[in-house]
Amino acid sequence: MADRQGGQSRRTRQQRGPLSGSLILNRLQKHRPSTCQVFGMIALAISGGILLLLTALTMTATVIGIMVFSPFLIISSPIWVPFAALILFVVAGFLSMFCFGVVAVAALAWAYRYLKGFHPPGSDRVDYARSRIACTASHVKDYAREYGEYLHNKVKDAAPGA
Repeated sequence: MADRQGGQSRRTRQQRGPLSGSLILNRLQKHRPSTCQVFGMIALAISGGILLLLTALTMTATVIGIMVFSPFLIISSPIWVPFAALILFVVAGFLSMFCFGVVAVAALAWAYRYLKGFHPPGSDRVDYARSRIACTASHVKDYAREYGEYLHNKVKDAAPGA
């Protein structure tokens, strides 16, 4: 029993202390990868290398293409620039028309649901705003009536015979 405890304490001291060569080998043997993991890493390295090669070829072709076609683009730019601007405006017009149409349909659908009493999202804010507007209009009407009477009395005081 005492030997077992002494052996355990020596092992824990070895693990806590600086890493020795045998301890590193033991850890590597405990965590050695399976064959599936090895083949996966090989496949990953091969596919990564192929993708890196394709990236380099694409970049090279792009640079060569820019060098070859730049004179053509510069010479024909008086044709391309107005054409590109025309295409840009046409596409922007159609996109804005589509977006405004979608917004109009959504607004009409919301208003239809609101008027039918289905209480769509945001209807509580509309009801609150309507009540605030009605309350404010009532206050303005009362204030105008009181101020009108006040002005009418002022006119009678200024001209008693009127």
